[in-house]
Amino acid sequence: MKTTILALDLGTTTGWALQPSEGPTAHGFVSFKTQRFEGGGMRYLRFKRWLTELKNISGDIHAVYFEEIRRHAGVDAAHVYGGLMATLTTWCEHHNIPYQGVPVGTIKKHATGKGNASKAEVIAAMRALGHPVTDDNEADALAILHWAIDTQEV
Repeated sequence: MKTTILALDLGTTTGWALQPSEGPTAHGFVSFKTQRFEGGGMRYLRFKRWLTELKNISGDIHAVYFEEIRRHAGVDAAHVYGGLMATLTTWCEHHNIPYQGVPVGTIKKHATGKGNASKAEVIAAMRALGHPVTDDNEADALAILHWAIDTQEV
């Protein structure tokens, strides 16, 4: 592989997985919860800054894959996801980085063999691949990364 791939599970707690062109996979999760006395748009500015820092640390990012959500349990979650997705796609366009959303069922089926797998099943599948996962958002990002590596020409 000669490309660096970033996979994201967008949300207030965003899971991420980064596969550099050389070296081990890095992964984790980061909170974009709105801070006290902070305007609503600050979450998205912090997200954009974090993306840029990740790009600078990794040297470059050649492709971004993210979990594509079609249905949300709540209005607030839908608003946060929409804002993060808009920020991400704008950032990718600005940096000429191709990006693609991946449906939830596709990710779960690839990771576990079941399109309706639970969070615990996805975490277990990522642990079985050797990733010390502690958060379901992190596990989802790793599952997206493995899907991209296995199915996309990157």
